[in-house]
Amino acid sequence: MFDKLSSRLAAVVEGLRGRGRLTEENVAETLRQVRMALLEADVALPVVKEFIDAVKARAVGLEIHKSLTPGQALVRVIHEELVRVMGEGVRPLNLRAQPPVVMLLAGLQGAGKTTTAAKIAKWLKERDRKRVLLVSTDVYRPAAMLQLERLGQQVGIDVAPADASAQPLEIARRALDEARRGLYDVLLVDTAGRLHVDEAMMEEVRALAAALRPVETLFVVDSMAGQDAVNAARAFGAVLDLTGIVLTKADGDARGGAALSVRRVTGQPILFVGVGEKPDALEAFQPERMASRILGMGDVLSLVEEVTRKVDREQAEKLARKVAKGGSFDLNDLLEQLRQIEGMGGMAALMDKLPAQLAAKAGAMPQGNERDIKRQIAIICSMTARERRFPKLIDGSRRRRIAGGSGTQVSDVNRLLKNFLQMQKMMKGMGKGRGGLRGMVQSLAGRLPPGLR
Repeated sequence: MFDKLSSRLAAVVEGLRGRGRLTEENVAETLRQVRMALLEADVALPVVKEFIDAVKARAVGLEIHKSLTPGQALVRVIHEELVRVMGEGVRPLNLRAQPPVVMLLAGLQGAGKTTTAAKIAKWLKERDRKRVLLVSTDVYRPAAMLQLERLGQQVGIDVAPADASAQPLEIARRALDEARRGLYDVLLVDTAGRLHVDEAMMEEVRALAAALRPVETLFVVDSMAGQDAVNAARAFGAVLDLTGIVLTKADGDARGGAALSVRRVTGQPILFVGVGEKPDALEAFQPERMASRILGMGDVLSLVEEVTRKVDREQAEKLARKVAKGGSFDLNDLLEQLRQIEGMGGMAALMDKLPAQLAAKAGAMPQGNERDIKRQIAIICSMTARERRFPKLIDGSRRRRIAGGSGTQVSDVNRLLKNFLQMQKMMKGMGKGRGGLRGMVQSLAGRLPPGLR
């Protein structure tokens, strides 16, 4: 997400190199390019105009601190304005109401509401210690009910029974009664996807909201929808009293315009961002961090939080002690790191949160998508215990045997061993008390320039 916008803005900043100060002339030319970049990213025209006017008003004649270049000063202004556009009103979910707190999800077909419902339920269970009941009122797509039921089982959340032959309002009322009887803290209602031009369907979701009186009515929008997201936001905002926005599929090849436009059109804050298909691939929206990622500064703080939360502390400390005492990093250790990386969506998901200039420092870490990580795990699992402890034993014949056992090519085995040697060398240089993925991320975070830590 934001890849094209980030690269365009990076080129804009580069164009200010060597300028002694920000003048109306060079700011105007720079902002013309910023304007084009925002329009190409599908940001709504009124939002672009407001944004450019605000940046121009602040940038022209700006007193630049002696430690900053004109380009850096302008980036700071753009960063602060991005935060303002996206971040007004950002808050946690409202749980201060008589239980069960009703939350209603609405949005277009294919926006990812059902998956988002399960993600939010898991979030509430784990972060807020709430007892959640899920229900699907999508009688037009019976598979949606089955999908929610299976997702509920996967994340350990109860799902209210629903009959596809019943009316959505009837299903919702029964679920609310069950939530009251079962002393649930939250009832999370997944609605059918609808086209905003379908008046009957929009009337149905209006009736659901009127009957359930939800505390939170969340508009779920696909980050890749572009201008369609803006049109849908207007239509749903006219029918429902929206209280917040959830951006889905932010890990895809999205232009990112929805993130900048929907907040302005609906007048409601972005609360969550979906960053993958897994049940835990949900992040609370952090406007400062999102703005940093748009400008190519990365999001190391979120990365550190994710690693701290998901990495096995006991394993990390064990490896740290081993490295600190001069022990050799072996293939068993690499296997553990690969499994931890796999649990966080692969190396690409982690590198996406690093600034461009720091991502290269992690080059020795195993790269690739989830399939590549699984392949590397299979290769190590095809080795003997002795080979994992003493990789130097792995000669040509052993490499052929390992490739055959893992269903890969000898070249794949060679590539893994080369990556391993690079990582082993890097581990030797890690400071005392740091090891593995956790140590690497904390080390990189510590090298961030002032203001980005």
